[in-house]
Amino acid sequence: MPIYDNILQTIGHTPVIRLNALSPPGVNVFVKVESFNPMGSVKDRLALGVIEDAERRRVLKPGQTVIEATSGNTGIGLAMVCAAKGYPLVVTMAENFSVERRKMLRFLGARVVLTPASEKGSGMLQKAVELAEKNGWFLCRQFENPANAEMHMRTTAVEILEDFSGRRLDWFVTGFGTGGTLNGVARKLKESSPQTQIAVCEPDNSQTLGSGIPQERRPDGSAAGSHPNFRPHLMQGWSPDFIPGLADEVRGLIDRIQPIDGNEAMRRTRNLARKEGIFCGITGGATLAGALAIAEGSPPGTNILCMLPDTGERYLSTPLFENIPIDMTDEELGLSQSTPSARFDLRAPSTGTPAAAELDEAAVKFIDDTITDDEYAVVMFAHEWCEFCWSVRKTFARYEIPYRSIDLDSVAYKADERGRKIRVALQARTGSVTIPQLFVAGEFIGGCMDTFDRLRDGRIQQSLRQRGVKFNETVTDDPYSFLPHWLHPR
Repeated sequence: MPIYDNILQTIGHTPVIRLNALSPPGVNVFVKVESFNPMGSVKDRLALGVIEDAERRRVLKPGQTVIEATSGNTGIGLAMVCAAKGYPLVVTMAENFSVERRKMLRFLGARVVLTPASEKGSGMLQKAVELAEKNGWFLCRQFENPANAEMHMRTTAVEILEDFSGRRLDWFVTGFGTGGTLNGVARKLKESSPQTQIAVCEPDNSQTLGSGIPQERRPDGSAAGSHPNFRPHLMQGWSPDFIPGLADEVRGLIDRIQPIDGNEAMRRTRNLARKEGIFCGITGGATLAGALAIAEGSPPGTNILCMLPDTGERYLSTPLFENIPIDMTDEELGLSQSTPSARFDLRAPSTGTPAAAELDEAAVKFIDDTITDDEYAVVMFAHEWCEFCWSVRKTFARYEIPYRSIDLDSVAYKADERGRKIRVALQARTGSVTIPQLFVAGEFIGGCMDTFDRLRDGRIQQSLRQRGVKFNETVTDDPYSFLPHWLHPR
């Protein structure tokens, strides 16, 4: 493997993999796994292609803000490219797309402007246009930008031709989001591998290409509102509420339009994970469903390649994972109880209260001085990483409550086992061995749940008012909502 100068050089050259358990007898079904791109989706290609094209044409100035409407993957790819190249990024996104995508975008430094779900893809696109025009930002226009399709002609299609060199490729199967993959790959394959047929998949309840109804367009080629046949569907990133210009351009190259049932798409996505060990998103399962539909009527020896656009980690909060349990199933609980150690149904043995002789005087004094320090009314003895400690930290941040955290397992408390000594002294003082331990105005409150209960009934707020400590008194969030899902009380 070469040493790369930057992350952008790792985009592309994703593997083609033959399916074994899911391919019907006699027919070869292959998948091109785009989650091998650095940010986990095929849209990394688009992002790099559009930005570098804009740089070459000098329509994107150094330091200029980039903006785009996205269901997530394009935005995530753009966030990576913009971070590597030094461009600020704003994305507009309909509020109904998965929260994982929003968090990834913001983690990469992008700003995310949400638009109402009721206004669909057209709404987020219009918001991007307005913000670009108002602020002089560079709008990527992924749905019409020829640089999108050209990137796929230069990379995706060429890789496919190289991978199938010496082997006949009978079908290329894809869905469409921006239309860039469809446009670029279809044009290159029809030119260099004319025997290859192109199949395009779309949701069976939202057939826009398959309807035969033309998309209304503005003079600049962009879609003028929603397509009349669009309906909400399960395949995030596929088939927006309009037909992209890049998809419309290659209608004549499409040999088959395959409608896909959303539940079948999710079933095939799970099949890929459980029977092939390939982890992809809903659109990958949908494309596979289309490939298998073609395979059913194909003669022995047929070779079919389908695109798997992204990774399944983008869909943890979607219906794809709805029936995946967080807690142990009955079978897993039985396995847990079949051996004696580390069981939730058995109480851990008590460590007892430390004897006075075990207490370190400096640790006892440190606790006394810390919880009575006038600078902080709220003190938390904690660990740097503990789900309960972080739940309290998030809650205090939301309420804007100033506090001091003594992280007993941090480097600052490692020397001479200082952290352990303080914890022993805490146990002697409070009778509790749990972490975190909270004090308000010198009074021991308890742990995470005790703190949340006192926030709920207002006792902590009252103590802070009496001490003259300012905090956000307008917050009405339930503190328990800041617990991770697996910690939520039942």
